[in-house]
Amino acid sequence: MTKFTGKTAVISGGAEGIGLSIAKALGEQKMNIVLTDIDATNLQKAAAELETSGVPVLAAVLDVADEAQWQSVSEQAIERFGKIHMVVNNAGVGGGSGPIESQEKQAWQWAIDVNLMGVVYGAKVMLPLIKEHNEGGWIVNVASMAGMGGLPYGGAYNATKAAVVALSESWAEELKSKGIRVSVLCPAFVQTRIYDSERNRPAQYKSETATQDGDNNFSKISEQMVKNGIDVSIVGKRVVEALIDGEMYIFTHPNYRPVVQGRYDAIDKAFIKSEKSPLLQHIKNQKLDML
Repeated sequence: MTKFTGKTAVISGGAEGIGLSIAKALGEQKMNIVLTDIDATNLQKAAAELETSGVPVLAAVLDVADEAQWQSVSEQAIERFGKIHMVVNNAGVGGGSGPIESQEKQAWQWAIDVNLMGVVYGAKVMLPLIKEHNEGGWIVNVASMAGMGGLPYGGAYNATKAAVVALSESWAEELKSKGIRVSVLCPAFVQTRIYDSERNRPAQYKSETATQDGDNNFSKISEQMVKNGIDVSIVGKRVVEALIDGEMYIFTHPNYRPVVQGRYDAIDKAFIKSEKSPLLQHIKNQKLDML
């Protein structure tokens, strides 16, 4: 018997990769799983795999960029399991890559609608249902190590994942008095098919011209790094471990600590510089204006 036993988690992008890994790990904790994905065929295969393992599962096709579809999923989940205790906003796309001047509106909009607004809609729709039973719960948002510091040639992905980190920090403060914990998962390279997210790009986001990577060949490099990443099964187990311990930031790659620390060292040095500016002396010791 664990804190998860008999409770229900809704997981987006759950047909494979990190989403399915989390579903398996939560299923091992005796949770009911509402598994969603835009890919109906792979979704049914994943649901069958969970059912074979004895996990109670409801499969529902979901385009996370469509708020109405989230509402439909919530209704199906309540009808099947009665309550919702957790939402895992996992669905994500690469959003195209390449130099600044080659970035296309369609790729940016796709990344924003899936990586950012998909998270917003997931929380907006599921949170009232988590609140109504007054038992607490969880929101788990899947960002990326890219959300902790941008990588070159991945503007849309970096920006949306950084936004997910900021949203998670905001929601954690907003919801802590309600007993609802917010965590943000920031993995580095994991063996998934994120490099092939083009396979699921809807028609309205397709461009008349292919995204060019220029001389940097970024897409091929990133694909190889993903294929050399950690085994995806580790990620779901790490999420459960972190939720048990009440961690807000969930990291899967401790070897990236110096990279993130370097960023915050640079930020701290920038604050020191600002303290020395004659233009800012009148607010140097001013009381913080915080909510």
